[in-house]
Amino acid sequence: MKNAFYAQSGGVTAVINASACGVIETARKFPDKIGTVYAGQNGIIGALMENLIDTSKESSADISALKHTPSGGFGSCRYKMKSLEDNKAEYQRLIEVFKAHNIGYFFYNGGGDSADTCLKVSQLSESMGYPIQAIHVPKTVDNDLPVTDNCPGFGSVAKYIAVSTMEASFDVASMAATSTKIFVLEVMGRHAGWIAAAGGLLDDSIPVVILFPEIKFDEKKFLAKVDANVKKFGYCTIVVSEGTQWPDGRFLAEQGTRDDFGHAQLGGAAPVVANLIKDALGHKYHWAVADYLQRAARHLSSKSDVQQAYALGEAAVNLAMEGKNSVMPAIIRTGNNPYTWEIGIGELKDIANVEKMMPMEYISDDGFGITEACREYLQPLIEGEDYPPYKNGLPDYVVMKKHIVAKKLPTFEV
Repeated sequence: MKNAFYAQSGGVTAVINASACGVIETARKFPDKIGTVYAGQNGIIGALMENLIDTSKESSADISALKHTPSGGFGSCRYKMKSLEDNKAEYQRLIEVFKAHNIGYFFYNGGGDSADTCLKVSQLSESMGYPIQAIHVPKTVDNDLPVTDNCPGFGSVAKYIAVSTMEASFDVASMAATSTKIFVLEVMGRHAGWIAAAGGLLDDSIPVVILFPEIKFDEKKFLAKVDANVKKFGYCTIVVSEGTQWPDGRFLAEQGTRDDFGHAQLGGAAPVVANLIKDALGHKYHWAVADYLQRAARHLSSKSDVQQAYALGEAAVNLAMEGKNSVMPAIIRTGNNPYTWEIGIGELKDIANVEKMMPMEYISDDGFGITEACREYLQPLIEGEDYPPYKNGLPDYVVMKKHIVAKKLPTFEV
């Protein structure tokens, strides 16, 4: 009987812990096949540094409470492993840790870069002779993983952005006669405009202009659209993706710095857009950056998102029990009215390092809104409420005890 390793990777979400709950609770249903589920403290780094959390020390009630707790209960990381040829020492270290703790199952919960890591780990059997079954559990607020209809974490972010856009628009509408006429909300989305698109779910009585990464920013056309909205409605709300680009390919929000994956660090599209409007049209503005708020808002998660996050964690374990390796459970949409779905399966070689962009038929002809096809896709993903329990007026979230098992190996530097 082998033990299992589970870890969270990349930017956390409101429902990634629901997937953790699905993995751990399902693994506990196979006591004759899976021993202890060890969680990596801070993702794959927990494996490399042999910082393994013994989840058997967490009560059933606390594991269950993960389902309504945001962020990464075991800690996450942004760390992309290099190829075997470029850094064999890391893979050798993983094997040493896996051997020392009798680990035969590897569940990695993350986005595109995490799928790449999971793919590399899945190849240890062939490349280095260590038997391991590696299953990727999808997660990303950007909703840009291929194969799956949508990614856990996205539905809740979309709900938060739609609600925030609506509520802020009500605020601006009430002040527009004598004060603020422009509100700009900056949302996540480096290359794909899925999150920004959620701002288009409001009805036509609210003037919303969306700036997508898929559409090069046309300043003149944009200012004309905003001006027309202000003249017609008295105000205008703009939802801008952090990945919106100038015609020459530069990000509006680019700061000149890069993260650990080599991606340009973004943040600052909202003030750029707001100042363009101020300079050209003279309107008073307010802007905000949703940032961590959009992905941490478990109190506003969509019910379908929570259900799917748990189901994919559960499915990952079931796939491992079926002997699968180098795969990812996926959401397959089977109907819209009513919304129905089932669990499918994708090969990691078809998923790792592949981004799913928004189809152009989801973006309106003028480039500033969404089409009915996009609305039909998005609407079911934000529906339903799954409120956490409350205590003293605040959500009652759980904090893991994080019992670290005794180390058996020499220290390893990451």
